[in-house]
Amino acid sequence: MIVCVTGTNTGVGKTIACAALAAQTRERGQSVVVLKPVQTGEPAGQGDVFTVARLAGVPAHEYVRFPEPLAPNLSARRAGLPQPTLEEVAAWVRSFTADVVLVEGAGGLLVRLADSFTLVDLAVELSAPLVVVTSLNLGSLNLAELTVREAQRHGLEVLGLVGGSLPAQPDLATRLSVEEMPAVTGVDLWGCLPDGAGELSPAEFLAATAGVQPRWS
Repeated sequence: MIVCVTGTNTGVGKTIACAALAAQTRERGQSVVVLKPVQTGEPAGQGDVFTVARLAGVPAHEYVRFPEPLAPNLSARRAGLPQPTLEEVAAWVRSFTADVVLVEGAGGLLVRLADSFTLVDLAVELSAPLVVVTSLNLGSLNLAELTVREAQRHGLEVLGLVGGSLPAQPDLATRLSVEEMPAVTGVDLWGCLPDGAGELSPAEFLAATAGVQPRWS
């Protein structure tokens, strides 16, 4: 199955969540591949797919990259580089075969992957459900609910939420966000990533993210 992974905003832990979902899926004996259609702002040899491959030990591939750390369409436009089309990216995603194919977006749900399409459009084209990676601090309930509602407005199924970074000693707002997420969004919280999980070794990462359990339908 193909699953698209989005965030409630940029910097919420989407890549680390993809690695956790991939690692836990692989631990179950299922094959998994992680795809990044558009990468921005990273030098050669660095970027989200390299992080996922290091932490989860699964194949990870990107389709195209643009130089500046901006929304993909703006980064491409400023660099004078051609932007991919929805059809090209969808065909690329479909060319991979695994039990679970995770497609990581860029930033939030409506960030333009190119001038002509967003991750919503790609998910619709692929008939793919979503996983939403959410922040957990004050204000996160609103962002999570907005993201889920917008996805559902386009007819997309949201399979689950993942908390992008949970401090060892969360404040009151964060603790209540974790409790309230399923109630306000109507979507199960699959678990939360411990703060700093991306700095762990692969073995440590697998153990630390065992609380993030994907429920692929």
